[in-house]
Amino acid sequence: MATFLKTIRNTVKHWYVSAIIGVLFIAFGLYVFTVPVEAYESLVLLFSLSFLISGILDIWFSVENRDELEGWGWYLASGILSLLIGILLFAKPLTAAAVLPVFVGFVLLFRSFQGLGFAFELKNYGVMNWGNLAILSVLGIVFSIILLANPIFTGLSLVVFTALTFIFVGISAIVLSFQLKQLKTFPTKVKKDLKDKIDDLKDEYYKAINDQNN
Repeated sequence: MATFLKTIRNTVKHWYVSAIIGVLFIAFGLYVFTVPVEAYESLVLLFSLSFLISGILDIWFSVENRDELEGWGWYLASGILSLLIGILLFAKPLTAAAVLPVFVGFVLLFRSFQGLGFAFELKNYGVMNWGNLAILSVLGIVFSIILLANPIFTGLSLVVFTALTFIFVGISAIVLSFQLKQLKTFPTKVKKDLKDKIDDLKDEYYKAINDQNN
């Protein structure tokens, strides 16, 4: 109920941020495909840059939409995590190179769970094609787990799974972006008198909850 009311009243700001991050991740994923396995550790600074940029954008987006989205905390947490990992990779490239798949896999795994959480939230908002984001996020989770467990899967290319994980996470970010765009345009289609009625309904809703708790 509260989620629906928030959707009616507020428009999502800067919906395109997820698309920017998605394009960035896809570009990095495609580039990783061209890197020999022997040169994998040389990607530390590249991954650091991707996490720094995506972390800053996520933090900015979450702060801007803290009153618009129920799940803005997901973006904030993801942004902080990406930023911290990016700083760590940049500050300690030689040390980080030894465990690079763990850092990359963990960040992308978190972002995939973030996407899955948003998919179910979009379902609550009434977005019809929320399942597309859910499927892409699940694929991101699967590839992230394989990336983290890569030493076990001998014979499988670390580069391939890193690239695929980046690409699937990037695609899911783009899908999320355009679904957020739908939430942005929806409130503008609602007439003012209906919004006022919804405000009254919201007040009655919270009053009923408070009376029940008391």
